[in-house]
Amino acid sequence: MGARYPVLVDLTGAPCLVVGGGAVATRKVLGLLAAAADVTVLAPALTAPLLALAESDRIRWSQGAYAAVGTAPGGGPWAFAVAATDDVTVNDRVVADARAAGTWVNDVTDPTGGPAAIPATRREGPVTVSVSTGGIHPAAARWLCDQAAQVITPEVLVALDLVEEVRLHDVAAGGTGARPDWRLAVDSGMLDLIREGQLAEAKERLQACLSSSSD
Repeated sequence: MGARYPVLVDLTGAPCLVVGGGAVATRKVLGLLAAAADVTVLAPALTAPLLALAESDRIRWSQGAYAAVGTAPGGGPWAFAVAATDDVTVNDRVVADARAAGTWVNDVTDPTGGPAAIPATRREGPVTVSVSTGGIHPAAARWLCDQAAQVITPEVLVALDLVEEVRLHDVAAGGTGARPDWRLAVDSGMLDLIREGQLAEAKERLQACLSSSSD
């Protein structure tokens, strides 16, 4: 398998299908709901958490065994699908059907994740950290993700808020919305100022590091 292209997808309101109603399917559904997707679960039975979501109309439940991917509510294609049963044969059918329909699909029984792998992910504010080991060791991916997420400290999140303030101020002043050079800003002691509660001074440092680059 060649190198994969990492991408963050906006699934807000997008119809997504999860085939399976067990513990793994539950985790997948919760992740999709966190991304504001419109989720339908196809399964003969559901875990208690999924059943509660169905009863509260947070997800749709299509009760029964898998027969075909079919179409999303409204007749269009699914934006994303997850083959999350404990039956490899069924999951293979889901993957084949989804690919034939032009739908990206994740396969929980494939060590690589299938056509659309879901990496270990941590989110802090606007920052998303994702790590994949290409299916070699998912637990290692989670550990590496946790290690990487440790650099997302509270002062970094505050700094990002200040960057947005500086960008919007530049737009209001007729500029292009330039962002400060991030490495230069960090080297300037900006994060230390934020830790000390000196936000106005930190913002001044950011403004002094304005750059046409958005790196």
